[in-house]
Amino acid sequence: MSIGNSPEDDRTFPADDRDSIGRALRQARVAAGLTVEEVSASTRVRTPIVHAIEEDDFSRCGGDVYARGHIRTLARAVGLDPAPLVEQYDAEHGGRPAPTPAAPLFEAERIRPEPRRPNWTAAMVAAIVAVVGFVGFTMFSGDEAPKGTTAADGGPAPAPEQATSAAKPKPVKPVAPKPTESAIAAVPQDKVTIKLSATDGKSWISAKAHDGKILFDGLLAEGESKTFQDDERVDLVLGNAGAIELYVNGKKVADKFESGQVERLTYTKGDPQAG
Repeated sequence: MSIGNSPEDDRTFPADDRDSIGRALRQARVAAGLTVEEVSASTRVRTPIVHAIEEDDFSRCGGDVYARGHIRTLARAVGLDPAPLVEQYDAEHGGRPAPTPAAPLFEAERIRPEPRRPNWTAAMVAAIVAVVGFVGFTMFSGDEAPKGTTAADGGPAPAPEQATSAAKPKPVKPVAPKPTESAIAAVPQDKVTIKLSATDGKSWISAKAHDGKILFDGLLAEGESKTFQDDERVDLVLGNAGAIELYVNGKKVADKFESGQVERLTYTKGDPQAG
């Protein structure tokens, strides 16, 4: 009787030797000779979030959209191709959600927000004017006509329908003023002025002045707007650039950003050159 390993001990099992996302990013960073603080400074991704991602903890990213954006940003900073890492993230976290059709959503949001309520004040004023006009016209006509004269006798008795239609003014629908180019351009010429509006979802944004002062660092909910000014320069980081409508020095920036895309932008007093 021999003593040794049984056949079951010699079995081999397939193993997924692919590194985790966090480990791959950490190894690439170390190979590039970079510290977490240096990666954070170059990508504008906060240091605690970089540490968490390298530990495969994506709970601090604020959702799948932001997690994908941070993975792309960190991968480029340490010299990795971000596409396989994003695919790995989708495979491990349930996949990318199906895109929502843009046109129906846009139409629904454009049609629903501002229902016009009936202008009861204008209607009441119009009714009072009509009644006063009719009564006054009737009294004036009654003073001039001979007593006992009727329409059947050929007298000038006015028709009530004609008096009502002549006295009742037509209601005028209020027209919402549209912003003019001069109004949009009315920004200080000696400053750089940035306006951000979240029009298609929410987005984390960060804004810094030229001296490094943080003007804003937080979440911009859908429908909210923020305006920033500085004497020389404003640096921006948009966590979900596709949701943001951007105006620089009174001009709308025509660049089309993708949903979930992280953008780092810098604008001065002369920007944008075209837009």
